[in-house]
Amino acid sequence: MLPRVPVSDNAVNAAMPVYRDLWSHIGKKMPKKGAAKSGTLDPLSMPAELQTALYSLYSHYEKEYEAWEKAGIGVPPVFIVVCNNTASSKLVHEWISGWQREEEDAPVMKHHGHLKLFGNFDQYGNPLSRMNTLLIDSQQLESGDALDPTFREVAKVEIEKFRREKAERDGAAAAEKIDEAELLREVMNTVGQKGRLGEQIRCVVSVSMLTEGWDANTVTHILGVRAFGTQLLCEQVIGRGLRRQSYELNDKGLFNTEYADILGIPFDFATEPQDVVRQPPKPTTRVFALKEREHLSIRFPRVAGYRTELPSDTFSASFTEDSVLRLTPELVGPCTVRLEGLVGEGHDISPDSLDDMRPNTVAIHLTKRLTELYFREDGQDAPYFLYNQIQPITRRWVSTCLKLEGGTKAGMLTYAELAEKACELIYQAIVRSADAAGTGLTKAMLDPYNPHGYTDFVSFITTKQNLWRTTLSHVNFVVCDSDWEAEFARVVEAHPSTLTYVKNQALGFEVPYRVGATPRRYIPDFIVEIDDGHGREDPLRLIVEVKGFRGIDEQIKAETMKNLWVPGVNNLESYGRWGFVEFRNAFAMEEEWGRLLDGFTARRPRLPKADS
Repeated sequence: MLPRVPVSDNAVNAAMPVYRDLWSHIGKKMPKKGAAKSGTLDPLSMPAELQTALYSLYSHYEKEYEAWEKAGIGVPPVFIVVCNNTASSKLVHEWISGWQREEEDAPVMKHHGHLKLFGNFDQYGNPLSRMNTLLIDSQQLESGDALDPTFREVAKVEIEKFRREKAERDGAAAAEKIDEAELLREVMNTVGQKGRLGEQIRCVVSVSMLTEGWDANTVTHILGVRAFGTQLLCEQVIGRGLRRQSYELNDKGLFNTEYADILGIPFDFATEPQDVVRQPPKPTTRVFALKEREHLSIRFPRVAGYRTELPSDTFSASFTEDSVLRLTPELVGPCTVRLEGLVGEGHDISPDSLDDMRPNTVAIHLTKRLTELYFREDGQDAPYFLYNQIQPITRRWVSTCLKLEGGTKAGMLTYAELAEKACELIYQAIVRSADAAGTGLTKAMLDPYNPHGYTDFVSFITTKQNLWRTTLSHVNFVVCDSDWEAEFARVVEAHPSTLTYVKNQALGFEVPYRVGATPRRYIPDFIVEIDDGHGREDPLRLIVEVKGFRGIDEQIKAETMKNLWVPGVNNLESYGRWGFVEFRNAFAMEEEWGRLLDGFTARRPRLPKADS
């Protein structure tokens, strides 16, 4: 039996295959506490990389399952998931096999699960008589209701067999006191054994209970959803999949090769020790506002949110280049992964099970999510006529603005994380269209306790060495996070239209935005005051972002600035005129800055909402 682990994938920005050490990419997004302390978790909000890993490994499992059925083995291959705590195991188990939840004053929530062969519920959300996926952890053992009552009825022959064995081993009295936890352990202990309680189990989700004497010999796929601090722990978990299913000899008198496909476990066939080198402390520099440059102070609003008035009867959307969502392996995890062992045959896996989801199905899902996030009032569902108006917009977005690259699938937009980002882009297009038509109005809502800030209070210590000594800034240095920012500081200082500027560090200037229901804060790079022809008394204040790589989060930030922050602040009419620009080419920054300022001067009568 040979383990096969990821040796390459199509994620270009990762030093090693992403699914070789999955936890390093998703660990910060997973629950930190057990199920007893984490409250109600949403399985649909699992990290995109984890969902893609599950779909990819499951897609290969489907082929293995079909091959075992044709061979007449009689029991299914087993897929196991090893998690970091009981909250994660519950989350993964529900995502895989489905769930039912009852809440006060709400209908029962049902979901049939994402992986068809592992579902514990039918397509209507009703429990199956025999479970396909088993959750085994301390929380489940202590719950007292780990097994559905229908399972006891259907499996009464196997339960009676277990009872007789226990009576022979421990006596009749012990056999009469078999509880739920003991039955659950028996299901786990007999996975893959014909005529026993665990015979038809296809998937096992656990925390750490599979590292101790679990002898199932039908494990073909393993996914690690936890940190693996030592190679010994990696070997223990991988060892669950290295027991042969068949010991029959082939025509050459040898065993046929059997494989276990493994993701998320950073197992190395050979490791080398690495020396630890102590680094000397770095020198420090004090960055602060200079009293002698008080005339260069910049005042800015502290925006807490936005109030947007949209038409109540008709909606339209104006899609631009920034409405495009490029679905890449960097967003969802690798979509083509090569698995190989130390010797033997290798193969590629990909999330092929998502191919069945049509674009119209994705559009319907996005429409439902969009109305839930942005058009519900007082917790009530959005009116049906509103749903009918928005659905053509989401369909048009899916057909024109969704770009699939690197083997990604349209069905991945059902991931909650990606669905919310897509909905934000669509909503921004709706706001943009309403504003252009004059049927919408956006105003910024200021922090009631600190409505504005100043550069006067900047003071901090830095160990960074890439510093630009300023002459036109209230603050003595620009702490450059990249050579691009240093080049921008040089260009701004050299241009005759520049009045003052500041790097946004320790300034307290943040821009609220959100991705779906999740509020976030964006910290732009610079604020620059320029004379665009209105004189020093009425300068144009530009928020500047210097950005090389521009992903979907950067798109949403830019859309928020152009459609909400800039028009919202300008509509307040108490903080002067503001704009927003992005620079993405460090080698043409001086020319672009000059053209930009010439353009603002030519449009002297009033500032447009935003330029990019």
